[in-house]
This record gives sequence, structure tokens and C-alpha cells, in this order.
Amino acid sequence: MKKTTSLKKSDVKKSWLLIDATDQILGRLASRISIILQGKNKPNYAPNLDCGDYVVVVNAEKVKVTGDKLKSKIYRKHSGYIGGLKEKTLEQLMAKNPAVVLRNAVYRMLPKNRMRDVYISKLKIYAGSEHPHVAQKPEMIEIK
Repeated sequence: MKKTTSLKKSDVKKSWLLIDATDQILGRLASRISIILQGKNKPNYAPNLDCGDYVVVVNAEKVKVTGDKLKSKIYRKHSGYIGGLKEKTLEQLMAKNPAVVLRNAVYRMLPKNRMRDVYISKLKIYAGSEHPHVAQKPEMIEIK
């Protein structure tokens, strides 16, 4: 009779992955990245451990959205004071900082628990094609 083994922190092997966001749909890319960050794509997944890999995303400025989302999707935040509602469209955010759009999409797809900040800290997003993580030798993966 075999015993069930529990995964330990020392058993987890982490790697660096590189994703090119050129012509990728925002939501589909974000959901795939969130699965990789959590480690759900690996056979040895444990919800209480950080099993996920590091993800480097380049060309975030070239990500696509479908339909009329550029003009109709609105990001809202409130300061807590009367009249403190700030609204920006997706088009305005993409023009200012496209990395924030992808980070928000991934962040909101992660589980709402203590591990969320641990997972999002392993995500590195760059608007252009250059990144400073060459020393980690990230492995290029294709998202379809």
C-alpha cells in the first residue's frame, strides 16, 4: 500500500519562462499566465505552496483586445472621498502604460488569498522587446 506524499518547499523546481505578447488576446494571455504563476500546469501542484514559475512578458504594448473594449472598458478607482471617483478607459491606460493593463488582468485572475501577492511578484512585464532577465536564461514558450 502506497502512502500519499505531501509536497515540500524543497521539492519545488522553479524555472523562468519568456512569453511574447505580440498579437495575443489580453484575457486569454492573462488566464494562461495566471495558471503558470500558480503552478497548476505542473503535475506536482499544492495550493498552500508556491509551485509556479517566474514569467517574463515582452511586447506588452502589442497585446490585442476584441470588440470595442478599447473605448468601452473602463477602469475605476475611488479615493474614498466625495467626488473621488477616477475613471480611465482601456485605450488611455494602454497609451500611458501597457504593462499595467496586463498586470491588472493577471492579478484579478489569481485567487483572492494570501498567495496572490506571492504569485504576482514573480511576473515581470515589459512594454518593449528588451528585458533585464537574460542572466536567468528564460525559456521561450508559445501561447496559443
